[in-house]
Amino acid sequence: MSGFVFNTTKSIVSEVDASARIADLAGSLLGRRIVLVTDRGLRRLGIVDPALASFARAGVDVAVFDDVDADPPERNVSELVDLIRSHHATGVIAIGGGSPMDVAKLGSLIAGGGEKLSDVYGVNVAKGPRLPLVLVPTTAGTGSEVTPIAIITTGGAEKKGVVSPLLLPDIAVLDADLTLGLPPAVTAATGIDAMVHAIESYASASPNNNPVSNGLSKQALRLLGANIREAVFNGKNREARGAMLLGSLLAGQAFANSPVAAVHALAYPIGGHFHVPHGLSNALVLTHVLRFNLPKAAGRYAEIAADAFPELADISFARRADAFIHALERLGRELNLPQGLREVGIPREALPMLARDAMKQTRLLVNNPREMTEGDALAIYEAAY
Repeated sequence: MSGFVFNTTKSIVSEVDASARIADLAGSLLGRRIVLVTDRGLRRLGIVDPALASFARAGVDVAVFDDVDADPPERNVSELVDLIRSHHATGVIAIGGGSPMDVAKLGSLIAGGGEKLSDVYGVNVAKGPRLPLVLVPTTAGTGSEVTPIAIITTGGAEKKGVVSPLLLPDIAVLDADLTLGLPPAVTAATGIDAMVHAIESYASASPNNNPVSNGLSKQALRLLGANIREAVFNGKNREARGAMLLGSLLAGQAFANSPVAAVHALAYPIGGHFHVPHGLSNALVLTHVLRFNLPKAAGRYAEIAADAFPELADISFARRADAFIHALERLGRELNLPQGLREVGIPREALPMLARDAMKQTRLLVNNPREMTEGDALAIYEAAY
C-alpha cells in the first residue's frame, strides 16, 4: 500500500436541532465575542435565529455578518475580516451553504494570522494561525464543513482556491432541520454536487488517492443515491435530509484528501461567468466528463456504480461504467435539473472562453484520470450544450 495522508475536522456533531443549543456545543471553544457568518436569505428566513437565541442565553456577544454573496468575491472576505477585528472576536461560526462557510474559513484565517488573502492562494501556502471556527451547513452538497478548501471569485470571473489543513474547522455540526426548507431545485443540485465529490474522489489521479477516501466515497454514494429523490420530492422527510447531510459530509472528507478533478475544473468558469450555482454547474458537465474519462477510468466507475444505483449490480462489470453514466443522466432528468448549458442562458459563442478558463484550473486538472487539453474541454462543453 502506498503512503498517504488523511486529515479531517476534529469533531463532528450530528444531531437534530443541534443549532438551537449551539452555545452548549461550541461556546467554550468560540469564546465570549463571536462573529456569525451567514447570508441575507437565511437571515431573513430565520434559519440562524435558534443559534442566536442559544448564544444570547449564554451571554455571548454576537455580531452577524450576512453580506455573503453567491460565488463570493474577495470583498466579502475583507469585509468580514474588518468586522472580526472591530468586534474583537474570539471565534467565528458560519451557518449556511458553501459560500458562507468558505468566507468564514478565510476570514478566521486572515484575521487570526494577519496574512493577506492574495498571499495565501494555492496549496499549503497559508501559515496561520486562525481563530476558532465552527461550521454548520444548511445544504447537503459542498461538504465544506470537512474540507481544507475555500474558493473565492477574484477579479472578474476567475475562481481561486486556498487549500490548507488550517481551514479545517474545529467543529462541524450537522442539523437536518436546517435543510428541511430547501427548495427542490436547490436540493437536487446540491445533492448531485455531493455525488460528484464522491465520484471524482474515488477516480482521482492524485498520488494521495487512498483507501480511507475510497471507503468514504462508496458509503457517501450509498446514502446519496438512496435518499436524493426522497429529499427532493418530499423535502420534509427529516430522515432523508439527515442521510443527505451525512452523505455530503462523507464525500467532503473523501475529496478533501483525494481531490476532485475535471468536472470541477469545467464547472468553475460556468459559475464564474454566468453565476450558475456551483452544484448545477457540476451537474451540467458531469456525465460528459465521465464519458471522456472512460478510456482511463472505466474500472473505477464500475466499482462504485452499484453503490449509487444498486440495480446496476446485475449488469456485467464490463458494461457497468457506461450504465453508471446513463443512470446519472436519468437521475438528472428525474430531478428536473436543466439538461444543457443553453437552458441556463449560456450562449454557444461563450464556449471557447469557458474552455480557456477551465485550463487555468491546473490544481484540479492534474487529478483527472485522463489528461485533458483545451480542445477536449471545448468538445465537452459542446456536448453539454
